[in-house]
Amino acid sequence: MPNEIVWTIVVAAGSGARFGSPKQFAMLGDRRVLDWSVASASAVSAGVIVVLPPDATLGEGQVAGGETRSESVRCGLRAVPPEATIICVHDAARPFATEHLFRETISQVHNGADGAVPAIGVTDTIKQVDAQNVVVNTPDRSALVAVQTPQAFRAAVLREAHASSPEGTDDATLVELLGKRVVVVAGEALNRKLTAPEDLEWARATARTEV
Repeated sequence: MPNEIVWTIVVAAGSGARFGSPKQFAMLGDRRVLDWSVASASAVSAGVIVVLPPDATLGEGQVAGGETRSESVRCGLRAVPPEATIICVHDAARPFATEHLFRETISQVHNGADGAVPAIGVTDTIKQVDAQNVVVNTPDRSALVAVQTPQAFRAAVLREAHASSPEGTDDATLVELLGKRVVVVAGEALNRKLTAPEDLEWARATARTEV
């Protein structure tokens, strides 16, 4: 992207509690899940920072993460050079994010958005429930999307969003709290997050057809 310096933070610091083991290190074809994500990020970035579990042995371009996802992103942010103009954040557990998807989000920020996220439309009916599991609302699903990563941000905006050490399930949430403009691009069906062991089996079957 002309006149832009893009860096990507790949978040791979999770313990894999729901999965049963650190899923980012599971083998997917001849590479680890993490390696698939880093490869796509590297193709569009001047540099990639990989955030690993706090007890991991670190190599070049790798940093130890924190106790939460947001803390881990901040660990990565500290390692991104100050000259970066756009910073992408990607979950290592989404190994099939394409270079095209990275470029789409980066392009939106280059063209003026504060942030850009990929998302796909919600096809199921969504119910909002209270603490007693009683339905309190059924939102219009036509206005709902399920958000993915990579998410791209103007570097100064992302740093500002993390300045007070807030917590959020994704970085776009923190940028939105600043009142900044986050736009949505079309996500990809194969850009599925590996959460449970059956997701890894799906990914292995998919990898055999993709390579």
